[in-house]
Amino acid sequence: MNMNGVRGIMLDSSVVLLGNNNNNCEGVENDAGRLSLRPGAEYLFQKLHHSNIPTGISYGPGLSSPEVGFLERMASLYSFRCFIVNPSSINDTVNEVALSWSDNGGRFLHVVSNHNEEFSLKLRDHGWTIVILNVEGGGARENSRVILIDKLEEVPSIICHLNRKAAGKDNVMVGYIMKPSREEDFAKRGAFPLYPTENGLIFVPLTFELSIRSQLQKVDVVLHKATDEIISVELSSSSDFSSKVVYTSGMQELQRCIEQQPDCCVIDPFISIYPVLDRLKIQQILLSLVNLNKEGGSRIRGPHFLKVDNFNEPNLAERLLEAKLSPPSIVKPQVACGVADAHSMAIVFRVDDYMDLNVPLPAIVQEYVDHSSTLFKFYVLGDKVFYAVKKSTPNADILTKLSERNGLKPLLFDSLKSLPTAQDGQKESDEHVDVGLVTDAASWLRKMLDLTIFGFDVVIQEGSGDHVIVDVNYLPSFKEVADDVAIPAFWEAIKIKYDNHHSTTATTNTIKHH
Repeated sequence: MNMNGVRGIMLDSSVVLLGNNNNNCEGVENDAGRLSLRPGAEYLFQKLHHSNIPTGISYGPGLSSPEVGFLERMASLYSFRCFIVNPSSINDTVNEVALSWSDNGGRFLHVVSNHNEEFSLKLRDHGWTIVILNVEGGGARENSRVILIDKLEEVPSIICHLNRKAAGKDNVMVGYIMKPSREEDFAKRGAFPLYPTENGLIFVPLTFELSIRSQLQKVDVVLHKATDEIISVELSSSSDFSSKVVYTSGMQELQRCIEQQPDCCVIDPFISIYPVLDRLKIQQILLSLVNLNKEGGSRIRGPHFLKVDNFNEPNLAERLLEAKLSPPSIVKPQVACGVADAHSMAIVFRVDDYMDLNVPLPAIVQEYVDHSSTLFKFYVLGDKVFYAVKKSTPNADILTKLSERNGLKPLLFDSLKSLPTAQDGQKESDEHVDVGLVTDAASWLRKMLDLTIFGFDVVIQEGSGDHVIVDVNYLPSFKEVADDVAIPAFWEAIKIKYDNHHSTTATTNTIKHH
């Protein structure tokens, strides 16, 4: 880690326990008779857990045994330390903390409520920076050693900006927002450090609990997973997919603020995400993959497909034949993500079984490609392309035999939870993936979709050797790629995107002024 920025963070019990305003005051119990965290405390814990910045919880000798036990459990859960502090022996506390946390020349941060700030102000005299949570209102004040805040959600941003100030303002502030579980997956791999990466990025969590406008004014890049905040998607005959996506109020506010700040670098623009939400649009885009194919080499393509608005339409069988679709076929909702039933799918073995099929409409009927149970997951991080090999669904003949036990009824499944996979001992593909061909396709897709970070799945058809792209998704976790390879590539993709955006914006502004 760095540097002369934040060396360690100590959270006073007064900002952790709800109602605990000083070291002699009892915390508030909830309706279940259990002690409660102060609003924002859990959020702060989650951001500090994988930050690699040493963090501790401090409390005085006046707390009750249940309160001490509660704080110790929280500390253990989030890999923090506990410190018992005594205002009469400030030097002992300073020395204990200094010995516990390695000396990298940085500063210590003490986060405390304004009901218990007297002890913190003594720490200030030892070079600590004090962040005071204003629990009862009052005027804001800030100087080189005291910062007043109204919400604990402000603390990560303060840490980032102190680290940027210490490391130099050339560092790029990346504000990011996504659902907690996804953020946890990235953060535990070290993807979102609060201090500068080797290529000069500092990651600042954005939150809807604070003013989005004021947060955006402090960052250079916005990295988002907007699809985590979709409420609904309305499909119609209109080609303008953007008007059909309804986001949460927080994401709508973020979108408005971004539109009002044209100089802000966004990864990725909302308009670039809409095709990935629509399986029909993606299939139509993939039709142009044939232009990449060269005579004598492997072919890359999308699967044959057909959009269906009504499974009971009388001429469905004829339309399926015209689309080169024969059973079994896989049926997917047209909406690809962001809504509850986007992953409710079916494999259909007989044309008659489309009648009243339990898959959301409109739907996409897609060619089921025999691929010897082998799936190649490709990840595009800027101009870098990685892939991993995974076990996949069995070939059609095996699926059919399995389905015969159920009278060949459609196989319904949720692709996020219960995707049917090949049984042990089944022959896997001996086809070799043409990495060069798929890399060319990845570059082509990156330009077509205008996306910085995305993934797609490839299967190799038995017999023909066709490389078929069966799925495309935005901002995947790329968890199959080793952290020491994936995370630097992730950072580099963001930095290159920012540099290109910054250069283009500067050129545009110069032209405007002339």
